[in-house]
Amino acid sequence: MHLSRYLKIYPSPDRPDHYLLYSTRKGSVVRLSADRLDAAREGALTDAERETLSRLEILIDDPAAEREAMTSLVKRANARSNRFYAKVVMNLDCNLACPYCFEDHFRGRHYMSRDTARLMVDYVIREQIGRGRDVKLGFYGGEPLLTLPLIREIALPLRDTAADKGVKFSFVLTTNGTLLTRTVIEALVPLGLTGAIITLDGPREIHDRQRPFVSGAGSYDVIVANIKATFDLIELQLGGNFSRYDYREFPRVLDHLIAEGIPPERLGEVQFAPIMPKSGRTASADTSACCTSGSEPWVTEAAPFLREEILKRDFKTMKPTQAACAIEFDNDLVVNYDGSLYKCPAFMGWPELSIGSLAGGTTDYSVSHNLDVWKTDECLECAYLPLCFGGCRLMPLMKNGAIDEVDCRKAFYDATLERFILQDLQYPSSPSATKETSPE
Repeated sequence: MHLSRYLKIYPSPDRPDHYLLYSTRKGSVVRLSADRLDAAREGALTDAERETLSRLEILIDDPAAEREAMTSLVKRANARSNRFYAKVVMNLDCNLACPYCFEDHFRGRHYMSRDTARLMVDYVIREQIGRGRDVKLGFYGGEPLLTLPLIREIALPLRDTAADKGVKFSFVLTTNGTLLTRTVIEALVPLGLTGAIITLDGPREIHDRQRPFVSGAGSYDVIVANIKATFDLIELQLGGNFSRYDYREFPRVLDHLIAEGIPPERLGEVQFAPIMPKSGRTASADTSACCTSGSEPWVTEAAPFLREEILKRDFKTMKPTQAACAIEFDNDLVVNYDGSLYKCPAFMGWPELSIGSLAGGTTDYSVSHNLDVWKTDECLECAYLPLCFGGCRLMPLMKNGAIDEVDCRKAFYDATLERFILQDLQYPSSPSATKETSPE
């Protein structure tokens, strides 16, 4: 047997002459003494040790077969999938005036019409529910709750048809949180609402500067009040957008939520992310406060810092796990307000990356989206491949105007992954923690 190529080995910080072996493919971690690690390399393990390490995908039978399995993993996942997920852009309007707004170049008073909504309902019933697939929608904007009546008109027939056909239907909201009142949630839960993603850009003084109402008034207190009034009804996930200048202040918003009586265990995942350049054009303007590469030194420092601050307060957060860009998955789609179709909401600023329409169906996007961009020797031999599969396609698009290369995450994970793993071992009660298993 052989050690997996999708494996990182780090010294164990609290036990001399021991190592932590982390499978990027399985997400498993095991502690081995130096002599047992040597035995693994030399094929001299006991049967019990081999069985444990094989189950954790740290040991493999055939390196060539392992590489082939990674090459075909997305294809096999698509063949197995029985779920359809669509982000539905209800509008490109908003009641906030965020200066960094990702959609700034193409936002406006653009709203989905009832005719387009009916086309989408018909499409989902015909192409998805009718084929026995579970359906999950993510209503998106702009601010989707500016179009609340149309959300109801979409959800009701999909809920009823899914129930008749014996499949599942649910939806979530990506919302700024200002309109997400208890009354709104109570009205939507019977239609299938299960959760919402809300944004707080740090503590009040930072958030209100970054996310004011159109009137100029701050929105922080309104959003916190809505979280406090609704966290018992649905899962609320918390996001936030930081710059290189303010990310160290973001933990204060978590302390404030706790002080307001919002229990960390009652919220969903907390995930702060760097501000991105505005969509729809290459990142040629001043982007000193933005993230134009996931490997920028300030990003590789901010990510583990914020993650630890989240975990130490008993909030949930994401863990390193096998993941690929949404464009890779056949049953993931973005329905724009006008009925045009995309594979990622970040692509809406590039009309040439539309993959069709509700009326005309989808077109072949394998070339325009460069679906095989990560199927190279360099990527397939990289230990981090299971965590990125070529990274975010938006990065090369903003840099080059085309998806013509991978968004290599090697430098980012070289700088952060060990710290992520140690965090999960330090905070094992966190739902994000990786379970430690040892054959010793």
